[in-house]
Amino acid sequence: MMPVSAHDIEILRTVARQYMEYASLPIQDVKRKMWLSHNSLHAVKPLVLIDQMPWNELNVDGELDCFVENPLFRGIEWTLRTEMYKWKHIPVDMVLNPYILLPRLICDTGYGVSPQVDYLALEHGTTAASQRYHNLFNEPEDVLKITDPVVTVDRAGEKELLETAHYIFDGIAPLRFGGTVLHLGIWDFIAMCMGVENVYVDLMERPEFIHAIMDRFTEAMIARIRQVNELGVYDVNGNLCHCSHTFSADLPGPGCDPDNPTAADGWAFGMAQLFTSVSPQVTEEFEVNYMKRVFPYFGAIYYGCCDRLDDRMDKVAMLPKVRKVSCSPWSDRERFAERLPKRMIMSGKPNPAFLASGSLDEDVVRQDLRRTIRAAKDNGVCLEMILKDISTVRHDPGRLWRWAEIAAEETENA
Repeated sequence: MMPVSAHDIEILRTVARQYMEYASLPIQDVKRKMWLSHNSLHAVKPLVLIDQMPWNELNVDGELDCFVENPLFRGIEWTLRTEMYKWKHIPVDMVLNPYILLPRLICDTGYGVSPQVDYLALEHGTTAASQRYHNLFNEPEDVLKITDPVVTVDRAGEKELLETAHYIFDGIAPLRFGGTVLHLGIWDFIAMCMGVENVYVDLMERPEFIHAIMDRFTEAMIARIRQVNELGVYDVNGNLCHCSHTFSADLPGPGCDPDNPTAADGWAFGMAQLFTSVSPQVTEEFEVNYMKRVFPYFGAIYYGCCDRLDDRMDKVAMLPKVRKVSCSPWSDRERFAERLPKRMIMSGKPNPAFLASGSLDEDVVRQDLRRTIRAAKDNGVCLEMILKDISTVRHDPGRLWRWAEIAAEETENA
């Protein structure tokens, strides 16, 4: 077993009991069934979730303080405390899994290159910081810097982790391993390796060079997927992908080995955020055509993030396995809903800037939510709304709690 002190064990058992009290409530099954219907395009109402928050501003009465000393189990403690915090203060339509997720002990060597970044220092715990990226791809031979990732799993360590977790949590909570959920937004990584301006210039002046970069990254990404599949460590138990619940009637599939799940049984997420400022034709040439090689490996795809997509929905429709598409604050939501293929879910992104102003303007929040609900309803599309990328609430967590209450009211009345 792993070395875990009696002090740590007592804390973990206490927190786990508290978590399971919430996770065992009958409302969890009700919410889970709502998401199953929603993800099958039979929604009873627009569903709402909140994630990616400035935790450093949200700790009330020490709710988020962690005390466990063992690093692995401290991570589990943090997850349990944050999930309980969300359930108590901003639950909206979230679902708590009725078990404790254990982390897979995965090592991934990456693509052989690491962004060189200058940061603007911000308060510890904020969700984002201003950054300046150095260009690592200047010459054609620089493409050779990109290597296939090597993915390994510490099986002995996982066995020891599981044995220890059973000793701590048996009789309190069931256990399941999580796994990896792959981020397929390779353009985010390219932008960090080159700088956005350099990417734009080379798209215009050296398109063949950009094609060479994207082709090599695509091959490396597929190598990663194949290794993850061989290792059987894809996540099918977290029920979350890009901040959205993924409860699905058809996933994992009937042939899934629960001890060795693969990408075909789970969700992944893709995006090309900097392509907001290129033409739809460039999006097709440099994103869609490459992701057509990648997306078929997965059971389902959540596509988009902060990028504007309403003006290139026909390009998104070309992508295989896409079930949810992000409607960011920069998209024209009426146009988005009109053009979204009916087989896909509109994943609306309320503007987190409303939480960062001098005070929370509840009328503005309501009108923003109502506009999105109306756009989806008028066009007959299935809607969810994910409030995320919240950089600050001005150290006033109450405004986030109130936003959740307003969202619950507006979607119940939709």
